[in-house]
Amino acid sequence: MNHELFLYNTLTRKKEVFIPLHPPLVGLYVCGPTVYGDPHLGHARPAITFDLLYRYLTHLGYKVRYVRNITDVGHLEHDRDEGEDKIAKKARLEKMEPMEVVQYYTNRYHDMIKKLEVLPPSIEPLASGHIIEQQQMVAKLLEKGYAYESNGSVYFDVEKYSREYHYGKLSGRKTEDLMTDSRELDKQSDKRNSLDFAVWKKADPQHIMRWPSPWSDGFPGWHLECSVMSQKYLGEQFDIHGGGLDLLFPHHECEIAQTIASQGKESVQYWMHNNMVTINGQKMSKSLGNSISLEEFFTGRHKLLSNAYSPMTIRFFMLQAHYRSTLDFTNEALQAAEKGFNRLMEGMNNLGKIKPSAKSTIDTTRIEQGLYEAMNDDLNSPVAISYLFDGIKDINSVASGNESINATDLNKIKEIYSIFVFEILGLQPEKDNTAEKGLLSDLINLLLNIRIEARNNKDFKTADRIRNELSALGVEVRDIKDGFEWKIN
Repeated sequence: MNHELFLYNTLTRKKEVFIPLHPPLVGLYVCGPTVYGDPHLGHARPAITFDLLYRYLTHLGYKVRYVRNITDVGHLEHDRDEGEDKIAKKARLEKMEPMEVVQYYTNRYHDMIKKLEVLPPSIEPLASGHIIEQQQMVAKLLEKGYAYESNGSVYFDVEKYSREYHYGKLSGRKTEDLMTDSRELDKQSDKRNSLDFAVWKKADPQHIMRWPSPWSDGFPGWHLECSVMSQKYLGEQFDIHGGGLDLLFPHHECEIAQTIASQGKESVQYWMHNNMVTINGQKMSKSLGNSISLEEFFTGRHKLLSNAYSPMTIRFFMLQAHYRSTLDFTNEALQAAEKGFNRLMEGMNNLGKIKPSAKSTIDTTRIEQGLYEAMNDDLNSPVAISYLFDGIKDINSVASGNESINATDLNKIKEIYSIFVFEILGLQPEKDNTAEKGLLSDLINLLLNIRIEARNNKDFKTADRIRNELSALGVEVRDIKDGFEWKIN
């Protein structure tokens, strides 16, 4: 079967056949979180997107060196090198050591994305652990004339770089337009141009996170860390650099500029970006009160949530949309995803109960071919999921005795579903909370027995009310000869 993988390259704005530089090794670098608060959906989407890529490349037989950084220094509150370091600010407000903040929220991030079945990367470097290498790149940029020192800070000279290369090649922006649109410098007279960005920033007296350097006691610019750490662990040129669409400009644009300026060539073959997530059609924002953490999704403790949603519901919901499309979280959409996920798991459960027949009346090849075609088309997970549901119809039909399947085809379909559902999509059955489920079952059975008693007493109003209330809660009740059956939809 043809496994020619096409990936959308943000740099060229088209799908391209994936050909690694050094097969079977694939170098994958993904921008990880800035760890100063609880992880939210904006952290989850790139984690799941590039986990899917990691899993699929591994399935295709590649050895993937997956590097995902942790930003723990240099990410300022505002663009253009303004404001306080986000982690230093958190440390000051909460009276903690900066590295205490880093460790706490890194652990929180790991805990939350582990629940989403996101695999750990091969290497997870911290910006603060690579200060020397970042200073070395600053020195190289100064030596080559693409950076200048001013009042103890060092800035990248965008205008000089643009005379030789194309600043804006990734985002499609023109330097002259950016120059025209940029606001007047405000308290930044040490910059030659408002587009210039810091590669080393002199620390203010109150700044907590600082390191000695030839230029000042200070800290590296945010954009520098990814250029340095990707080069250290993946080499001067590597295969894929990923991240959220919000990082495309200025972060990734600046990465490209400083990398080319320092080594004379582009380092990345394929740039990949996942699109944004919204809440009820609005961008996530603390001011709008719709910035929901992953823990709040899992517990349901947020005013915009009608109930809690399991990690697998969140993962399944994200995979139902293509990674390059905007994804809007609503209670209705999540509830639909929850039902879809449960239907998929129910079908997987039925697959395990099927006994083979002498002959097959279903076509397993069509499903397998469709799944690979979808994944090879720029990781088209929603189309792959639609093929899985097509197959579930066949599986349920065999389980109910309307269709048949022989032993060879049964083993084949079990293998296909195990690979695509568990290994590639990373979906797993929900954890069995036996005590909670047992209590829930006992309560439902108690209500249905009260309903039977009410019917026997001709109290149809009470009987109907119990059935209707259970139905509204997603419990489907079916009356049978000897009592009742029920299931949760």
